[in-house]
Amino acid sequence: MDAAELRATQAPIKDRYKTDPKTAMITLKAKGSIENEGIACKVETGRALAVAGLHPATGGSGLELCSGDMLLEALVACAGVTLKSVATAIEVPLKAGLVTAEGDLDFRGTLGVSKDAPVGFKQIRLNFDLDTDATEEQIATLLRLTERYCVVYQTLSHPADISVLHRVISR
Repeated sequence: MDAAELRATQAPIKDRYKTDPKTAMITLKAKGSIENEGIACKVETGRALAVAGLHPATGGSGLELCSGDMLLEALVACAGVTLKSVATAIEVPLKAGLVTAEGDLDFRGTLGVSKDAPVGFKQIRLNFDLDTDATEEQIATLLRLTERYCVVYQTLSHPADISVLHRVISR
C-alpha cells in the first residue's frame, strides 16, 4: 500500500469521525476463562485461544504464555503497525525494520516477597532497527509520530483509568 492508497482508504473514515465523533468511539473487548486445571487463564484472541499462566520466575512451567510477555508483544505489534502506517503516510522509505521491546521486572513484588519491590514493569525499552535511506530529520519525525499515534505506547505512557468490577455467578 502506498501513501495515496492509505489516504484514500482512510479519508471516508476520517470524514465520518469528523462529522459524527460518536462513531469513532469503539469498545474493544478481551475475554478469558479461568479453569480449575492449573493456574492459567484461557484468552480468546479472535484468531485462536491463548493460554496464559505463571512465568517460570513465579513458579510457572513456562508452557503457557506470560502476560508480561504478551504486554510487550502488544506494544511491539502496535508500534510496528503504527510505524509502518506513518512511514507510508508521510512517504518515508523503509526497506525493512525490526521492533523489539524489553522490560525489567522485579518478581519479588508480584510474589509479595518485598513490599519495597514494585509490582509490574519498572522500565520498558522500545527499540526500532530501521533499514532506510531516510534522513535523520525524517526518522525523527517518523518516531515522534509513531509514539504519538501508537495506542499501546500511549496507554502505557499515560495510563487509562481502570475500574475493577465483579459479579458472583454462583455460590
